[in-house]
Amino acid sequence: MTALVPLPVVIPLLGAAVTLMLTRFPQAQRLVSLAALTGVLGVSAALLVVVCDDGPQVVAVGAWPVPIGIVLVADQFSALMLVVSAAVTLCVLVYSIGQGMADGGEDTPLSIYHPSYLVLTAGVTTAFLSGDLFNLYVGFEILLVASYVLITVGGTEDRIRAGTTYVVVSLLSSLLFLTAIGLIYAAAGTLNMAQLAGRLDALPDGVRLMLNCVLLLAFGIKAAVFPLSAWLPDSYPTALAPVTAVFAGLLTKVGLYAIIRVETLLFPGGPTRDLLLVLAMLTMLVGILGAIPQTDVKRLLSFTLVSHIGYMLFGIGLSNELGVSSAIFYVVHHITIQTTLFLVVGLMERYGGTTALDRLGGLAALSPLLAVLFFVPAMNLAGIPPFSGFLGKLGLIEAGAAAGGGLRWALVAAALATSLLTLYAVARVWNLAFWRRPVRTAASGPIEGAALPRLMVGATVALLVLGVALTGIAGPLFDLTGDAAADLLERAPYVDAVRGEGVR
Repeated sequence: MTALVPLPVVIPLLGAAVTLMLTRFPQAQRLVSLAALTGVLGVSAALLVVVCDDGPQVVAVGAWPVPIGIVLVADQFSALMLVVSAAVTLCVLVYSIGQGMADGGEDTPLSIYHPSYLVLTAGVTTAFLSGDLFNLYVGFEILLVASYVLITVGGTEDRIRAGTTYVVVSLLSSLLFLTAIGLIYAAAGTLNMAQLAGRLDALPDGVRLMLNCVLLLAFGIKAAVFPLSAWLPDSYPTALAPVTAVFAGLLTKVGLYAIIRVETLLFPGGPTRDLLLVLAMLTMLVGILGAIPQTDVKRLLSFTLVSHIGYMLFGIGLSNELGVSSAIFYVVHHITIQTTLFLVVGLMERYGGTTALDRLGGLAALSPLLAVLFFVPAMNLAGIPPFSGFLGKLGLIEAGAAAGGGLRWALVAAALATSLLTLYAVARVWNLAFWRRPVRTAASGPIEGAALPRLMVGATVALLVLGVALTGIAGPLFDLTGDAAADLLERAPYVDAVRGEGVR
């Protein structure tokens, strides 16, 4: 079933080309985009079943010898990421259509939105499937080029300013990544990750540490790890709601995916583990402390996004099976919940006319459905039992306690404190925006409660249901993430699968 492996990349690229040719036919563009992303979701789900049954699937693109040509590898970890990302991008596309983006409104030129969105999807899937570092770099660049377009759609002053910051930071991280690629090729003579798994082990410790740190620096910027995260709260909130949602849910997780892959496959058990734990603690605490004083819901959620990156780094830094498994579980949870919350904020902005907390109020009385749509994922993000956020954090805390040591126990305490502060932050949003009486000021005007498009609500409900369903399937999902973590730490299943294509 190796024929399935390239399809998550090929389908959205073909869809992007077709939608670019259909710029004068809005309805056809919408149908092609929906069909492409539905196809990606179906193929990704089938690929996950195949890799769970038969092990990693490898394709040498163009039949070139694997060490020379491009290799695509799907294992349980990458296939799971493909399924989650496909489900999220499909729901966000439906939401954006409901918002009127695809109808040629002033805020979103129709001719560029659909092709850019599909190219972004292709970049994400390329990164997840890449079997060599240079193709991983190409995947990052594909998604970044598309994101440059999407973050500035509409051309407002705020979006151009935020987009400029985003572009500069992204180019810096890409330059660092490219530098790391050059250094690794000079030291090891290959960029194939299965081949590097053996060759890097033979390098002097100082050289390995230097290469590891340069890669972590590049991926840390992309994943918004403190202190490399200052760009995110200023960049994401200015974009359109669907764009912000997919950025917040997915793009930082691609950076985290790269960190997990590099730390387990290329530099297992390295001296950077304690560094990752320290960065995890700082990311959690600084991020959530930045969220608490915010008066805009988008900026508040952007800071919580940064904060919860720390939970995933916590599991990676522990480098044990339960820690990595819980980190993967938390990645799946956070992609779904964070995207849902940003879609809900888009509904709040449409209904109340603003996302400023001092100008919102009474939304629970005006729209009980909107209140439910916010309350459930907010409690999930805060880690209230029995939601998946609680289960993921519990797994990380158990892994930290099992590892022992002062630094690990400090991380456990930081994780608990961050969870409580997250609850405080989202409860503050609830009290100000939903629970208190409607605010009517000269600045804000009356809250009229405009009707919400059904597609917007339907897409948000679908993601909310998916987030709740993660609790119901937590047992099988933890089994899957546990198997994926075991394969990542063992390395042999991945390396042997690629070696079967000719790598030595």
